[in-house]
Parts: sequence; C-alpha cells; structure tokens
Amino acid sequence: MSEAVAASAPRPPEPIGTPGEVRVIAVAGMPEVVPGTDLAAALLESLARAGHSVHPGDCLVVSSKVVSKALGLTWEGSREAAVDAQTVRVVAERRGEAGATRVVEALAGPVMAAAGVDASNTGPLGQALLLPRDPDAHARALRARMLHRLGWDDDERLGVVLSDTAGRPWRRGLTDFALGSAGIRPLEDLRGRSDHDGRVLAVTERAIVDEVAAAGDLVKGKADGI
Repeated sequence: MSEAVAASAPRPPEPIGTPGEVRVIAVAGMPEVVPGTDLAAALLESLARAGHSVHPGDCLVVSSKVVSKALGLTWEGSREAAVDAQTVRVVAERRGEAGATRVVEALAGPVMAAAGVDASNTGPLGQALLLPRDPDAHARALRARMLHRLGWDDDERLGVVLSDTAGRPWRRGLTDFALGSAGIRPLEDLRGRSDHDGRVLAVTERAIVDEVAAAGDLVKGKADGI
C-alpha cells in the first residue's frame, strides 16, 4: 500500500463506550395502525398522552410489524405462497404433518424462519403481513418525519430501530433484533483495539442496534398491544 493511500485510509470511529444507565420506556396507548397511518404523529401523540417526550440522544424502537401495517403490506393468499414470494433462497427446510417449515433468506435481508411472514398481532382481519422490502429506508423515512414534527435539524441525535423477532440456531426461545435502523451507529467495531488486559481484539464487533431492539422487547412484550 502506498503512503498516500495509507494516509487517506479512514480511521475506525471512536468506541461508543458503555453508559452507566439505560432507560427503556414502553409507548403504551398506540391506536390500531392501519394503512396510511402517520406513525410519527401517532407515536408522538401517544408519548405525550403518557407524559413522555423525545429528547436528543433518544432511540425509538418500532416493531417492523407496525410499519408493515401502515404500508398495507398484507397478503391475500396462503401463508405458504407468501413465504415463497418473499424468499430469495431456502437455507433449511423440514416437512411435517402441518406442512413445511423453512428457514430462508428473505427479500427484506435477514435469514429467518418463513421469510418473516407473520399472522399474529396483525389486526382484526388476521391477514398475513410481509416485511418491508427496504427496512433501512423505512427507518430513515420515519426518522425524517419524526424530526420534522419535532422541529429538529436533520443532524440532531435521534435513532430509529425497526425491530423484528427471530429464533437462534441451537437455542430455544425467540429474541428481537434490528431489521433496519437510521440515525444510530449499527455496529461498534472494536477490531484492532485492546481489551481490558491489553490484548488486541481481532473479531469483536458489537451489534448495537440488535442490543437496542432486544432491550425494547423487554417492555414491549408479544401480546400486550405495546
């Protein structure tokens, strides 16, 4: 590598650091989201009714299901046909009496069961919901609408994470992860830095947005309408 190229190589961002305290607040009282719902307005109104407000440095965790409802991403046919339509490639498949269970690479990006097609908590009609095709773009759009309604500049510190739920290989149980994000650094790259004992870290990249999404699920739950 030439000296000119080496000198211009970007430096990794400074470590995020560990906060002394993290507060996670549930946004209760949201109305049922339907196609065309202004999510930024609904979220801010719900926060205000609960006596909360948004401050610089906050991060808003929104279930991707809420975004899918607002976009009207419903599927009228069978769930299996929906999974086929949302699949880039099949990673694993098991067939049983109830049909096929597939882990696939979804059009929305992640590798997950059934391409993220979901029929729980989808509203009174019980239609299957599809994941938003470009989650990061929808996170950016929601963040922009939030900033506009708050009267903040585009460079103000406000994070938005679109969360979804998935299982993990060889472990029981589900957890939330970040399907998309905006206004927050997704990863903290610690490679090349030293640990507490002075040893160089070779592979450590903290998935900050996934940790935030999982923290949000602690107060959101799965059946509480939050």
